[in-house]
Amino acid sequence: MIRLIFRQFLYVLCGLGSLKSLSQNKFLIINDFNESKLPKSPNYAENTAWAALPSQSDMADQIPKSKIDMRDKQSEAKADVFFIYPTIYTQKPENEFTWNASVTDRNLNERIDNSAIKNQASVFNESCKVYSPRYRQAHYSVFLTKDSVSARKAIDLAYKDIKEAFEYYLKNYNQNRPIIIAAHSQGTLHAVRLLQEFFDNKPMKSQLVTAYLVGMPVNDNMFKDLKISLSPNEIGGYVSWNTFAEGYYPDYYQNGLHKAQSVNPITWSASNTFTNYADHKGTLGLKFKISAQIISSKQQEGILWIKKPKVVGKAFVKTKIWHFADYNLFWMDIRENVALRVKKYIEKT
Repeated sequence: MIRLIFRQFLYVLCGLGSLKSLSQNKFLIINDFNESKLPKSPNYAENTAWAALPSQSDMADQIPKSKIDMRDKQSEAKADVFFIYPTIYTQKPENEFTWNASVTDRNLNERIDNSAIKNQASVFNESCKVYSPRYRQAHYSVFLTKDSVSARKAIDLAYKDIKEAFEYYLKNYNQNRPIIIAAHSQGTLHAVRLLQEFFDNKPMKSQLVTAYLVGMPVNDNMFKDLKISLSPNEIGGYVSWNTFAEGYYPDYYQNGLHKAQSVNPITWSASNTFTNYADHKGTLGLKFKISAQIISSKQQEGILWIKKPKVVGKAFVKTKIWHFADYNLFWMDIRENVALRVKKYIEKT
C-alpha cells in the first residue's frame, strides 16, 4: 500500500496553494535520514501543539464571504473532525532538521495556518468541532527521492505524531462523540493508516461518520471492511477524489490512480457524466470568497475531471493538475455534505 502511495506522489505537487513555490523551488534532500537529529516531539497536552482546537481562536474558525449566511458553530457541534493537513514543508530546510519539520517553526506554522487550516479545515466548522494537530510532517522530498529508506523513516515519524495526537484526542476530548477523519495529500497518507489502526474492522468504526480521503489514490483493498460511500448521506465509509482537467490523464496515472476509487464531490456518486454548472454549490476563491455554479465535474476511471471553471477569462486557464485545489473547488459542496452526513449519523444512532 505504501509503495503504491509513494509512486502516486512521485509527481503530484503536495500542499495547498504551493504550485508556484514548488515550481520555483526544486530543492531535494540528498542526505540520509539521521535519527540523532530529529525535531522535538510535540506535546499534545499543550495548545500550541495544535493548529486547530475548538477551545481556541484559530484559522479553522474562519468564515468566507458568501451570499449564504454561514457561521462557525463549533460550540454547539455534535460531531468532531480530526483533520490532517497536507505537505506545506517544501522549502530548503533552514535548520539542522531536514527530513521532518519542527512543530515550533513559526514561519512554517503560519504558512500551514493561512493555507490548509484556513482553506480546508474551516469547511467543517459548521457541523464539527475542529481538531488539527501540528506534526513533524515529512519534507516533500520523500515523494521524489530514490532513497526509500530515508523516505519511509520520515513518513513513519510523521505518522507517529499523528497517532499520538489522535490518542490524546480520544482520551481528553472525544468523549464518545461521532468522528470524521479528514485529510489532504500527505495528510491522507496518514489518515489511511489511522483508519486501518483504529477503525477498520474495529469497535470504533461505530463512531465513524465518514472519512474524506482527498488528494491521493484510495481504494477498498486498503481496508478490511471500510468501503467507499457512493451516496451523499451514506455513513461509516470514506470518500476520495483527485482533480484534473477534462480529458487529462497524468503520466503517473498507472502508478495508482488507475486503481483508485473516486466520487464526484458535487453528486457524491461515481457517475461518469459531467454535472450541470447549476448544481455546483461553491468554490472558495483566492479572496476567501465563495463563488457558486462555476464547476462542472465527473468521475472518470479513478480520477475527477473538471471542465474549465466558468469564470471571466476561462479560455486562458491552462491548469491540468488541480491537486492544490481539491478542497477549494468544492468547498461549499463539502460543507453541505458534512452537515448531511452528521445529521444522518445522529438520526441513525
